[in-house]
Formats: sequence, C-alpha cells, structure tokens
Amino acid sequence: MKAEGHPEYHLITVKMTDGTEYQTRSTWGKAGDTMSLEIDPLSHPAWTGGRQQVGEGGRVAAFNKRFGGLSLKK
Repeated sequence: MKAEGHPEYHLITVKMTDGTEYQTRSTWGKAGDTMSLEIDPLSHPAWTGGRQQVGEGGRVAAFNKRFGGLSLKK
C-alpha cells in the first residue's frame, strides 16, 4: 500500500446539539478541530419519535389525496 494515497487520520472533537463533546478519529478537518453537529440522534425525529415528514409530500401522498376516499364496496 502506498502511504501517500491515503488521507490523514487524526483526532477531532465532535460537539453534539446538547453541548456534550467526545473525541474520535476522522479525516475531517485538521487535528484538534471541533465539528459542531446540527442534527444528531438526540434531536433527529427518526431517533426521538417526533413528527416525521416522510410521506407528507410526493407521489404516494398525491395518490392518496386523489383516490383515498374510494372503496371497492357496493
């Protein structure tokens, strides 16, 4: 393996939305940089069980809006 073909792998600090921080190794930024997250498992609806916007728009929602009241019953 060639040494010059790989990015530098160094320690950075990751700051969560609630202010907690932890150190991890990454190729992002420079050694000692801090990555501030805008979305993480503490605030994202997929992990918190909050309101999800998937399915509110798009083709399936348009179909259900147009044909949702139809029934096969006579």
